[in-house]
Amino acid sequence: MSTSISSAERSGLALGPMEIGDEEFNFLRHVVFENAGIALGPSKRQLVQGRLARRLRELQLRSFAEYCEHVRNSGPEELARLINAITTNVTAFFRENHHFEELAARMLPEAMSRNASSRRLRIWSAGCSSGEEAYSIAMTAAETLPTSPRWDLKILATDIDSDMVRTAAEGVYPDDRVAAISAERQRRWLQRGSGDNSGMIRIKSTLSSLITFRPLNLLSEWPIRGPFDVIFCRNVMIYFDPPTRERLLQRFADLLADGGFLCIGHSESIHGGSLPYRLLGRTIYGKVRVNSHDG
Repeated sequence: MSTSISSAERSGLALGPMEIGDEEFNFLRHVVFENAGIALGPSKRQLVQGRLARRLRELQLRSFAEYCEHVRNSGPEELARLINAITTNVTAFFRENHHFEELAARMLPEAMSRNASSRRLRIWSAGCSSGEEAYSIAMTAAETLPTSPRWDLKILATDIDSDMVRTAAEGVYPDDRVAAISAERQRRWLQRGSGDNSGMIRIKSTLSSLITFRPLNLLSEWPIRGPFDVIFCRNVMIYFDPPTRERLLQRFADLLADGGFLCIGHSESIHGGSLPYRLLGRTIYGKVRVNSHDG
């Protein structure tokens, strides 16, 4: 009597129980791409294996084949856990600081001039990770805007990783994470913990109240109304293939005010004559003003 070997057994025999086989890697990269738009090339195989090994242990699964079966049979909660594990969250306060310098020197003054009658300013941190970018934007904006008359400033901060969004909304960090923030800013915007919270800092409510944190998949529907004066989307598009990047950039343009600004990551750029952007500075783009037309 012949005996067939399942994919799970084949993976275990050939690779060991906690190593990922071709079939399993290709399935997971397909799921991640279809649901998050993140393109995982062959070089990301070890990253996927390493990021998901902990999840396999939590579920007490013996192989990646078993995990793939679990993903197939589970609901959106496991899909969210998978995407959270795969996405890279590398951030810091005032990372790529030239964007914040230009936010104060050019972007906000131009937006204030454009919106002088409404006194309304809207900024979106798309891919906010654990919140440092959004809080850096808020510090810069709060220091730049005149205190009187008051401006209606609101910052939206979103990320596909729901765990990171929860961390960001809490606004609590180890004090070594704030080394890039000047002493003056630390005194103004941060509150140091004491006792059991010694060694931690909390963002003061005067700053955090400017920001709304929400989980959002950039490839899904956006329950968002513009226009935005500035959008930060830095080191996010590097995970997308070119057609996905172009669609995303067009969607950003649709929500940007004419003359609004888009900041992208240091290793990213915008190509394509059909996109309504022009390069204004290092990884800073302006939306080209468009004329109104019918239809």
